[in-house]
Amino acid sequence: MNPWAKHLEENIGEVLFDEATIAKRVQEMAQQINADYQPLNIEELVVIGVLRGSVVFMSDLIRQLQLPLTIDFIAISSYAKGTRTSGTVRILKDISESITDKHVLIIEDIVDTGLTLQCLTDLLQARRPKSLRLCTLLDKPSRRMVDLTPDYRGFEIPDDFVVGYGLDYAGHYRQVPYIGVLKPEAYQ
Repeated sequence: MNPWAKHLEENIGEVLFDEATIAKRVQEMAQQINADYQPLNIEELVVIGVLRGSVVFMSDLIRQLQLPLTIDFIAISSYAKGTRTSGTVRILKDISESITDKHVLIIEDIVDTGLTLQCLTDLLQARRPKSLRLCTLLDKPSRRMVDLTPDYRGFEIPDDFVVGYGLDYAGHYRQVPYIGVLKPEAYQ
């Protein structure tokens, strides 16, 4: 194992979900999304990934969707380099195409307080999509500060700081193939 990989592994205290568990759950979520959207005979589903954390999850999920779709991305931030939301939401990159009168599925890595996603859903609802649903890999409802419930949820997790499978701390750990709890000494 190279020194960088060893460093990453040493900072993860507990594996919450291994690769096989994640793959199985992503497949189940794709089946549910297919079942919900296929009867609508939609012309196109616009899948919007929230950068950067959702990229790995979104890539695995969309390959299993049996729907006509396009993808777009939005970057929205409230964390800076910390482990708790700052409460200030900033749009760093907006979507490229209009979503007016289109079915939209937002793909997020984790819903924590819900403040960032509430801001994002309000922003996108103002653009008059035909429908707007939220799909998240991880949900931390114990920290929720707004009334927001994902339409599709992979796993409910405790109030731990998690990394891997796209989730990061200060830009690192995204490439870890599982989801693990970051040891507090790694970020304190």
